[in-house]
Parts: sequence; C-alpha cells; structure tokens
Amino acid sequence: MVMDTLPVIDVGPLTGGGAVAERRRVAAEIERACRDSGFFYVAGHGVPEGLPARLEEASRRFFALPPAEKMEISMARGGRAWRGFFPVGGELTSGRPDLKEGIYFGTEVAEDDPRAGLPLHGRNLFPAGVPELREAVLEWLAALSGVAQAVLRGVALSLGLAEEYFERGYTADPTVLFRVFHYPPAPPGSDAWGVGEHTDYGLLTLLAQDESGGLEVATPRGWVAAPPLPGTFVCNIGDMLDRLTGGWYRSTPHRVLNVSGRGRLSFPFFFDPGWDAEVPPLPSRAAVADDGGRPRWDGRDLRAFSGTYGEYLLGKVSKVFPALREDVL
Repeated sequence: MVMDTLPVIDVGPLTGGGAVAERRRVAAEIERACRDSGFFYVAGHGVPEGLPARLEEASRRFFALPPAEKMEISMARGGRAWRGFFPVGGELTSGRPDLKEGIYFGTEVAEDDPRAGLPLHGRNLFPAGVPELREAVLEWLAALSGVAQAVLRGVALSLGLAEEYFERGYTADPTVLFRVFHYPPAPPGSDAWGVGEHTDYGLLTLLAQDESGGLEVATPRGWVAAPPLPGTFVCNIGDMLDRLTGGWYRSTPHRVLNVSGRGRLSFPFFFDPGWDAEVPPLPSRAAVADDGGRPRWDGRDLRAFSGTYGEYLLGKVSKVFPALREDVL
C-alpha cells in the first residue's frame, strides 16, 4: 500500500457564517481534495462532543445482544422502507457477501407523510433492548444533515456555483440514509473483506468510525489507509456528484478489511439528492471536465444514465439485498 494521507479540512467557516474569504479558502481545499481522491477528513463540524460516544456505546450494546433479539428488528420486517437489522453475510458488494452485520436507518417518515409510500422511506425500527439507540440515531441524523449541507456549500463554491445551490435544489428534501455496521475481525491472512471495493451512490458520505481502522481508499497513487482521526469525519463524494460534474470530481472506490483482531464499528451517513430529482450536468465549467476526468474504476459512463435519483438508487440497492428486492420494486 502506498504511504499517503488524506487532507484534513476545517469546515467551520461554512457552518457558522464565516467571512467570504474564509469560505472560499475552504472551498478551494475541498476542490483540491475532490479532484485528487474524492476523500478528505472534515473537522470543525460542530457536532456535539458527547453524541458520537453515545451512539457508539448504544451500538455496541445492540451488537452484543443474542441473535434472536437482533432479528426482532430484521429488515424483513421493514417492508418497502428497507429499515432494520441484517446478519453477517446478509449484504452483498459486487455479488460477494460482506463480512459485516448492520442496521439500516433513514429519515423518520410518519405513516401519514406523503413520502411514506415511497421505497426506502418510512419508520425506523429500533431495538426494545437498547432504548437509548433511538435517541442517539435521531440526533445523529439531524446533526449530520447540517454538516452535509455545510460541506455542500463548499462544494458549490468550488464549482463556481451559488453557495446555496444544493440546499435550494437537490438537497432541499434530501434522501438521507444512515447505517451502523459491525465488522467481525477478519481471519489472519485472509481477504475476507468487511465490504469490497465500491463507490457510493449519491452526493456525499460522512463516516464516523471507531479506533479499529481498516478503511482503504483508491487514490491516483494507490490504495491509502484512512484511519480514524479524533474529532473528524471521513468525507467522500458519490456517483451523483461525479455525474453532475462530468467527471471533474470522481467518486472513488474504497473498501474495508478489519485486521485489528477485534470488532469494528462504523457509521456511514449518506446525504443524497431528493428521491424524484433528476441529475443533469451542472451549468458552466462543471458540466464537462476539461481533461475528461480519470476513467472510472468500473468503466461505467455515469452520463449515460437518465431518470431520477430514486430510480438509480433502487437499481443499486436491489443488488445488495437480492432476497428483499421484491419488497421495494
């Protein structure tokens, strides 16, 4: 593995109304990171100090429950909302079972909400045996939504767009998905990937992780470790930002191999376009990269896709859980 480090970007000026010059400075740092690897650490985000620890502790308590108790909130009970727990091997990446278990969450949508009938929208499933997980998750969804909007202000400025371009359009009513994953330790010397090589589907991912490490990023210089840094989130861009910019910004492959010898917890938060949003190229220079962009790892041309983000997302996630495909399609 090539020795390298991902940049750390303090987004405080984007969250607290910093001076114009400061916001533009941060935007320039975001542009460099997005043009290089599509990954960076987010500092200065303003998430309450005690919230990550509360979420981690509640999550550890959940994964320590007996299997039967965890299955009380299985994804099979979530229906079209695709919320709840799946066991180790229950999720596929590129057709191969991952060495992880996890819980799927999203924006809490009441039964009388017009969005309740949409796939991947609805009520979350929370375990009766760990009641504190509900409060921590709902607080996390609210806090990380604010951080994601702030980062996207910097992304917009970096592309020569109005600072509010995303939050007044694509993310005015975003698709928000959140996962809590537990990765058992991989056997020594094995290639039992916690999650195999992949890119994320939407606009932006914010990742909290425990101290175990294991995340790797495919930079132009080779695979680079992205270990946890206290007080930060790992941020990466997804397929829709790749598509919007015509490859000027690339969604970057990443993977997880847990060789720490202990269980690993991670908390990926996905902040994506609204369900019914179409995602055409952005205006001005963002529409087409002047160098054509680096070739994608999977050879796909994201510009060839037409339709809404919801259609794109359904096509992806139905391959992740083939057994549940009929629940949402």
